[in-house]
Amino acid sequence: MSMSTNNNKAPVSEEHLAYLKKVRRYKLSIRITQIAVLIVFIVLWEVAASLGWIDAFITSQPSRIVKTIISLAREGELFRHVSITMLETIIGFTVGTILGTLIAIILWWSDFLAKVADPYLVVLNALPKIALGPIIIVWVGAGPVSIVVMALLISIVVTVIGVLNGFLEVNPDKIKLLKTFGATKTQVLSKVILPASIPTIISALKINVGMSWVGVIVGEFLVSRAGLGYLAVYGGQVFKLDLVMTSVMILAVAAALMYQGVAWLEKKYLRWRQ
Repeated sequence: MSMSTNNNKAPVSEEHLAYLKKVRRYKLSIRITQIAVLIVFIVLWEVAASLGWIDAFITSQPSRIVKTIISLAREGELFRHVSITMLETIIGFTVGTILGTLIAIILWWSDFLAKVADPYLVVLNALPKIALGPIIIVWVGAGPVSIVVMALLISIVVTVIGVLNGFLEVNPDKIKLLKTFGATKTQVLSKVILPASIPTIISALKINVGMSWVGVIVGEFLVSRAGLGYLAVYGGQVFKLDLVMTSVMILAVAAALMYQGVAWLEKKYLRWRQ
């Protein structure tokens, strides 16, 4: 079996190199297929609308969406609406994740509080937070704050439940071992619970990306005078459905980019862990 070396790194067998190349080719084929599916969908959409197979007034079409984006950019409105929605989403996403994780730590720390809070967390998770929109507007006013609060409410409960379950699933033998050597609860948390729960926290981040976008868009539907949610509502009210579909497409791209950012953090963590 032949071996190859790279500077001071451990020798790598030819078989392992071949396996790595196979994995890279497999990942590349997945990426190419994903891009191909997207391109085929866009082309079919454009052709179907152009030939009258579908009603372009209702479904719009890619060329009309591009023209709408160019028009908004020329008017200086595109960046304003996108930046407002992005800022609200990032604030709601960040605060929701941090607060949710802190609450999960508190509930892990106190078994009594965890048992008291359990039924309330279940009810809050099942409750459609969108129904609280009018109440939130009355509480904090009709403005950006109410939109961020909406995003926060939708994401924080999911974060608490997900992260807390991750804490509770940590191998109890590791915790017992530390306690045997006299470790405090703070040391158990910092040395075992948090490091072992980082994948769970990253999973919560991925879920929160979608939850935060939902909260912000719903909030913009209700009270905003700017943002992608407002554009979608305005477009529907004046029957400019190209504007609605443009808002939806921009939202899809922005949400995908935000999700990829979290996925990039996950890859960085996995590489560091190795």
